[in-house]
Amino acid sequence: MQVEVNKVVSVTYALEVNDGGSSPKVFVEKAEANNPLTFLFGAGGMIEGFEIALEGLRAGDLFDFSVDPEQGYGTSSDDDVVELPFSVFEAEAAKHPELLTVGNIIPMNDGSGNQFEGKIKAVGLDTVTMDFNHPFAGKTLHFKGKVELLRDASAEEIAHGHVHGPGGHHH
Repeated sequence: MQVEVNKVVSVTYALEVNDGGSSPKVFVEKAEANNPLTFLFGAGGMIEGFEIALEGLRAGDLFDFSVDPEQGYGTSSDDDVVELPFSVFEAEAAKHPELLTVGNIIPMNDGSGNQFEGKIKAVGLDTVTMDFNHPFAGKTLHFKGKVELLRDASAEEIAHGHVHGPGGHHH
């Protein structure tokens, strides 16, 4: 059995990130054997470059690959850096003055109730500049790990687009 569409894949890995410049890779996260990353291959839950690199591997195979920004989280966009009125933050900032600190990442909601995170770039008298680009936008991702387990997805998992049970979603 190999990694392909509609297979449940469990991997362990270490992720390092490089901004493409002269700075070295920085360790970001890892998934270890006691808590592997488990996902439904081909369901759109993973970045494109990650799935491309894993396709065809078998349980027990090791991997070591990089994903460029175009197949990862894209490039940074100036359109995703916006100035918001200070009033948006006023109530929370009154309770938590440290909230409006450059570099802080703040959970927010849009008018439709969608949740996302923004990083504070600047705080002015009337506005707060927020960067809503993904933190890994514009960065090369380097994954090194192992395919731990591989199995056929159930009809229910395929219909729902995610893994159920251990390592997955519980209804």
